[in-house]
Amino acid sequence: MAAHLLPETLPAADMGGAALRAFFRIAEAWDLRMVDQRKLLGDPPESTFYKWKREQQGTVSRDVLERISYLLGIYKDLQILFTSEEQADGWVHRPNDAPLFGGRSAMDRMLSGNVADLYVVRQYLDAQRGWG
Repeated sequence: MAAHLLPETLPAADMGGAALRAFFRIAEAWDLRMVDQRKLLGDPPESTFYKWKREQQGTVSRDVLERISYLLGIYKDLQILFTSEEQADGWVHRPNDAPLFGGRSAMDRMLSGNVADLYVVRQYLDAQRGWG
């Protein structure tokens, strides 16, 4: 007897809308400029970016999904680490003396355009939570 099972992971095409909606909520919470939003998503073409923003759905690449995944993790870590949303959302913009940031903000690091920088910020916050 065959059972109908859901795949363990959904194809990227099936996750695009939910990922984009989550990303744009985070971008609003963090008060990000459009140019910074595009940079965090890996610099998609302007027309694609504005279509995603307008429709809150679309097909995204695995790279974009990976970027959004790191940003979701960063957002979640901050909500856990700080007692208020204002503190959590503001942290990404505040200068940080940790060696990883060298006196600059986490957002400065994340805006380098490299997905690896999103990863290291996520790893740093996971360590602060005791998960690293």
